[in-house]
Amino acid sequence: MLTLYLAPGASSMGVHIALHEIGVPFEARPMSFRNNDMRATEFLALNPEGKVPVLVIGGRPLTEVAAILFYLAKRFPDAGLLPRDDPEAEAQAISWMSFCASSLHPARRHGLDYAKGIYGIADRRLGPGWALGRYSIADIHLFRLYWRLANSLHPAPEMFPNLTAHYQRMMARPAVQRTIEIESSIGYELPA
Repeated sequence: MLTLYLAPGASSMGVHIALHEIGVPFEARPMSFRNNDMRATEFLALNPEGKVPVLVIGGRPLTEVAAILFYLAKRFPDAGLLPRDDPEAEAQAISWMSFCASSLHPARRHGLDYAKGIYGIADRRLGPGWALGRYSIADIHLFRLYWRLANSLHPAPEMFPNLTAHYQRMMARPAVQRTIEIESSIGYELPA
């Protein structure tokens, strides 16, 4: 059994979506920023960094969105979250997820003017389709970050037309709808 430690709307949202895409049973363990759950001794034993997501696999914790998404895509290849037997596509997925983690993730905290430049790069790089030309873990990671930007800084849809279209495609996916339904029912406590 897989166990996902998550905080609604936080980086763990991407892993939550992927688990729903795959359709395997898992236990969700919601964590609260308000209650300082990520600083509890038991949680710090799983992830000394004190952040989500953490996916516990056979008693062993795996951290970091990109690593967990890659693991899930490789472990459950029938879900089609990563092209099979295509090392270049795998490298492109890792490239996207690295860009998401190192550039997109911190950009929002600097305000919309700053984020405009970084998300503009993502918009041009994405183009009118999926990140790898077909739906993948790279799209899940990209979506979660744009979801947060769109719902916090409210850029005009025409500012990032490709990301806006991607967001709409993602919002139509049952796994995304299910994740948002569950996380909304728990309640968002996102830090600034």
